[in-house]
Amino acid sequence: MARLRTVYNCGDCGAMHYKWAGKCDSCGAWNTLVEDVEDPNSHTTLAAGMALIPPGEAQPIGKLDASVGQPLSTGISELDRVLDGGLVPGSVTLLGGEPGIGKSTLLLQLLASWPTRSLYVTAEESAQQVRLRAERLHAVRDNLWLVSEPSLTNIVAALDKVKPELLVIDSIQAVADPALGSAPGSVVQVRGCAHRLVQEAKRRNIPTILVGHVTKDGGLAGPRVLEHVVDTVLSFEGERHHALRILRAVKHRFGSTNELGLFEMTELGLVGVPDASQMFLADRRPGTPGSVVVPTLEGQRPLLVEVQALTNAMSGNAPPRRSAQGLDPGRLAMLLAVLERRAGISLSQHEVFASVVGGVRLSEPGSDLGLCIALVSAVTNKPAPSDLVVCGEVGLGGEIRHVGHMSRRLTEAARLGFTKAIVPTHSQSGAANKAPAGLTVQTASTLSEALDLAQLSIKK
Repeated sequence: MARLRTVYNCGDCGAMHYKWAGKCDSCGAWNTLVEDVEDPNSHTTLAAGMALIPPGEAQPIGKLDASVGQPLSTGISELDRVLDGGLVPGSVTLLGGEPGIGKSTLLLQLLASWPTRSLYVTAEESAQQVRLRAERLHAVRDNLWLVSEPSLTNIVAALDKVKPELLVIDSIQAVADPALGSAPGSVVQVRGCAHRLVQEAKRRNIPTILVGHVTKDGGLAGPRVLEHVVDTVLSFEGERHHALRILRAVKHRFGSTNELGLFEMTELGLVGVPDASQMFLADRRPGTPGSVVVPTLEGQRPLLVEVQALTNAMSGNAPPRRSAQGLDPGRLAMLLAVLERRAGISLSQHEVFASVVGGVRLSEPGSDLGLCIALVSAVTNKPAPSDLVVCGEVGLGGEIRHVGHMSRRLTEAARLGFTKAIVPTHSQSGAANKAPAGLTVQTASTLSEALDLAQLSIKK
């Protein structure tokens, strides 16, 4: 029996090193080398499966049939929205998300709605476990084939036998190729299996979905090349203690990455949320200090979310605590400094807690002004007007900068019954004249002006 050799593979580019180092010599990344083992007598390469693909033929681009690559609907409207119509034949999609977030549930519902034969490969769970989940989701049907198999060789054999028109692998980290002299889940195995499955998808012209694990930082586990070799990368997000689930397209070769899919986790599985703003504001208590509604934009969809803030005066010399949930902590610290230097409102002796209700994460700067007004409302214990929405980016000089698609944000606010809005002065030049019916738009060029309009200014 051949003796296995210890090697170190880069988690970003997959380059092999025969001794550990702090920096990868191939891509320059630091602290990415992972210990692995290989069989020195193995002659199998990652490109071995390319021999199965027939050679391509060059032809004028105008003679290519554009209808061949048209997407096929998944039967789930929110998923079709993110995929810009559905799954393209021969495409490979990588779906990532935290454990327990609902990836397997979403895929089972997709397989249940797929009109033709499909194959679900579960490499982590037993077939009986998946069957029980399928019964709960009412996803048991004759065209759905199921196999519990971690071996890539046997998975390819199952493809030859079943001949599906949709393939799901759950998950790519649990699949191993016996011909590769490396441990299951290693960089070599994940990279090699992904390459082979992509080749099989192209050769058979079937859409394929790979489930990927994520790291503690929320990124996809495995080598960086895993994201480059697939056509689409989907991120399934949400808080375990909230029913809302968000599906984003991080990469999509067949369409835009600006769309967002929203689901609600129920006892019977994931249900699309066509009116997310109404759900986010359902439990809102108007007239509460520290509460402000912000019209944000997720992809191409305007959403109204509630931003809450709570302050608590401290005694003693202990450093005040800053907590941000659903917000960037660095952005919160910056806005606290701007409030003190540009608006004369100091929170240096207060604990500050800021949160976005509903498990949503706000990353766009358009929520800056809403967070500032929520902080001032909390520290003064004066509620902002209950029919007010606020939107704008706050600069380091205390100026209010414009954000995009303001008319769509204001239209969504008017639809839900809000009558007042504070927006940047230069936001789409003349936003006040283009205000939707029933909505009064006021503009502010500085943070102090916005606080005056919200009736929260502190007179010196």
